[in-house]
Amino acid sequence: MMSKKPRKTASRAASRAGQRKSPPAATKRPPAASEHDTTERIARALEAIATHLSAGSPTSGGADSLGSADAFVWHPERRLVPVPHVSRVDLSLLRGIEHVRDILIENTERFADGLPANNALLWGARGMGKSSLVKAAHASINASRKPADRLKLIEIHREDIESLPDLMDLLRNSNFHFIVFCDDLSFDGNDASYKSLKAVLEGGIEGRPDNVILYATSNRRHLLPRDMIDNERSTAINPGEAVEEKVSLSDRFGLWLGFHRCSQDEYLAMVKGYCGHFGIKLAEEELEREALEWSTTRGSRSGRVAWQFTQELAGRLGVRLRAN
Repeated sequence: MMSKKPRKTASRAASRAGQRKSPPAATKRPPAASEHDTTERIARALEAIATHLSAGSPTSGGADSLGSADAFVWHPERRLVPVPHVSRVDLSLLRGIEHVRDILIENTERFADGLPANNALLWGARGMGKSSLVKAAHASINASRKPADRLKLIEIHREDIESLPDLMDLLRNSNFHFIVFCDDLSFDGNDASYKSLKAVLEGGIEGRPDNVILYATSNRRHLLPRDMIDNERSTAINPGEAVEEKVSLSDRFGLWLGFHRCSQDEYLAMVKGYCGHFGIKLAEEELEREALEWSTTRGSRSGRVAWQFTQELAGRLGVRLRAN
């Protein structure tokens, strides 16, 4: 009987040993990827990203990309984004600004023909058609031109002015002619980005390319608030030189085109022009009364107010704003 006990102990020991060995088999994992495979996957991902970014932006010699549209928006990452449909009004609808309209059209035509032309600063009252005139002039000049001779309109936002030299580098060697347009341009406080614009306008080593002209709009003639100019003059050792650098920026625009508040007759002419263009029919006396009442509630008369009244009237009468 005593000889059988060792066999039971050995059997139990063998069983326990088998149990201890079984867990490693349950947690067995597939072999890890090699370092070489990981490096290849990262390289392929980076190549795909680079290809995508390259396809989305024109190269430095982007004549082909620039031919895809007549208008673009500049992004400081050296990208020009095409604008298929520009928000603009017909040149014939811009009333009360005939004098400055004719000057800008003539200047733009000369530039499009490869003749000398000036940079232009359109300044003055709000809502009187400064930016509308730039866009309408661009469309008017292109209306009778072949695709290869069409002007390109490039909008640069005020906050991206520091990247203006990069844009000039991109456009310099192109066969197209460009209007670089900045809407509502002004500078405040210690803003030093105006120096990039100043160097491009005049004074830099490279200067403005022959195939580029700059048009800007502003509510300020000198691109600075009056209180800022007065403050710098009053606290400076030499008042005459204190603001000369900043004020001289506007001097570098060869054309200063002023826009002033319109008269009541001019305002009504704008309203009637819009209504005739879009087929909005209302008795003249009633139209004038409603248009004047609208301008009174807005506290001003301008092309923008006339357009806003036209939209209100068209919506009320169920008329879609499509040219006749």
